[in-house]
Amino acid sequence: MNLRLPLLAPVLLLAACATPLHSPAPGGAPVVDPASTSAIGPAPVTLTERYLAHAAPGDELDSLATWPTPDGGTWLIATAKSSDRLLVFDADSGEQLRAVGGPGTGEGRFDRPNGVAVHGDHLFVAERDNRRVQVLALPGFEPTGSFGHAELRSPYGLWINEIAPGELEVYVTDNFMYGERYDVVPPAAELDQRVRRYRVRHDADGRLHSRYAGSFGDTGADALHVVESIAGDPSRQRLLIADERFLTADGGIASTLREYRFDGRATGKSLPHDMFAAEAEGVALWACSAETGYWLAVDQLEPRTVFHLFERDSLRPAGSFRGETTAFTDGVVVHAASTPTFPHGALFAVHADSAVAAFDLQLIARGLGLAAECGG
Repeated sequence: MNLRLPLLAPVLLLAACATPLHSPAPGGAPVVDPASTSAIGPAPVTLTERYLAHAAPGDELDSLATWPTPDGGTWLIATAKSSDRLLVFDADSGEQLRAVGGPGTGEGRFDRPNGVAVHGDHLFVAERDNRRVQVLALPGFEPTGSFGHAELRSPYGLWINEIAPGELEVYVTDNFMYGERYDVVPPAAELDQRVRRYRVRHDADGRLHSRYAGSFGDTGADALHVVESIAGDPSRQRLLIADERFLTADGGIASTLREYRFDGRATGKSLPHDMFAAEAEGVALWACSAETGYWLAVDQLEPRTVFHLFERDSLRPAGSFRGETTAFTDGVVVHAASTPTFPHGALFAVHADSAVAAFDLQLIARGLGLAAECGG
């Protein structure tokens, strides 16, 4: 959410080049940071980033998505909130390839782009201040349409589920707030609008068709107070949705990710909020096989972000790590497919609003002793 306020303090609200970093020695064990602490489980291990890909000053990066190109490469696409554009990097090298868009309300223009997701050859971009989700065809970034204008008030994150061939259900978090500084959480009765659903398809001519399918959010104990990131697991009908700041029973401020079903019902389960010292930000599913995998959740800390992993089914903690540099992370994306630089896949994470960090998934798996299917 990019409010640099620690949860432990009182809060009055409910063409750039990549910088290579030194590579770890082959087979070398990760280093445990003795200064790290964790309320649950061991301290996070420290792993070395493969590279940092820098953006232009003032871009303010937020969310990430990947797209495999027809020539065998992989694009890493980042939203740049302050410059109202998208940045495209070569995922293997971190080289910036192009910038797309710019400020405006027309097709192909953006106003505070936040969430981004790829399905097939279409890119979906949630624009907070244009109050819409815009869809563009890859690789040319040609606009095919937009949706959500009538309902969305402050869209942030999005996640896409294919419910039938060519038919998508798009979940969009809507973080509308009140007050002069837009920092007052809506009353409980309005929190049933925190996630909105849309049915979306493209016709044979590439035109976008959409239909609003309603909203959801618990208005009681499992309410979503401050929302942004969302991700799902179709094989388990599970959504994890970040509730970035809420009051605990003893009056403290905490952060977690809450579990919902695809039909919008809260299950009453959430990740242990004691594990998050700052805001629970980006979330992604690392599916290593039909049965094996992990949820990866961001603890948006400075001076270095902590990445927590949780077992796919039980949601039990499976280990934590941090990079040598990566800090104050917003969005993340797991690219589990093989690439020339990352034969076992990669994790990409925003660093301090200004760069993208790349981690080797096999290094993470070995460093945390994860399942063999994941490279551990």
